[in-house]
Amino acid sequence: MDTVSLRILRRVAGALDIRVDLTPRWRAGDLDRLLNAKHSELHELVARWFADELPEWVLAPEVSFSIYGERGVIDILAWHEPTRSLVVIELKTAIADVNELLGTFDRKKRLAAQVARERGWDPLSVSAWLIVSDTRTNRRRLDAHMAVIRNALPAGTWAIRRWLRRPKGDIAAQTVWPASG
Repeated sequence: MDTVSLRILRRVAGALDIRVDLTPRWRAGDLDRLLNAKHSELHELVARWFADELPEWVLAPEVSFSIYGERGVIDILAWHEPTRSLVVIELKTAIADVNELLGTFDRKKRLAAQVARERGWDPLSVSAWLIVSDTRTNRRRLDAHMAVIRNALPAGTWAIRRWLRRPKGDIAAQTVWPASG
C-alpha cells in the first residue's frame, strides 16, 4: 500500500464497487475525541447565547429518538411555550457530506413534533436551524454547496435571530457561528 496513491486505490475500488473508508487518527487518540470537544464547545456557546439573549426558550440538549425504526440524536431541541414554537438545532463543527447532512437534518425535523410531544410539548410549528462552526474549511464547503443549502435552509443569521425574538410560523435557517459566540 505504501506505493499506491489514494487516487489509484479509489479507482480500483470504484471499479469493483468497493467503498474505501479512511479513518484518521490523531497522535493523542481518536480524532473523534477532538471533534466531540469542538462540538461540546459549540453547544456551550449556543446554550449560553440562548440563556443571555432569549431566556424564555427552553433548551433540551442531545435528545435521542427512535420512531418506527428511525433513530438519531437532536443536538438541541428548543421550545418556546408562549407561541408553541419548536426549533431543531443541528450543530456542525465540520462539514463532510452536505447531502447526508441535509437528509439527516430533514429526518430530525420531520420527527421533531412527535419527539416534543413525548416531552409534554405540543408544537404548532417546527423550525430548523443549522449552526456551523466558523472555520475556513466550513466556509469553503458551504460556499461550494450554497445553492443546495439555500434551497433547504433559505434564511440566514439575522432572519433566524429576529424570528427567535418573535416566533411566528416556521423558519429554516443556516448560520456560521464564530468561536467567540
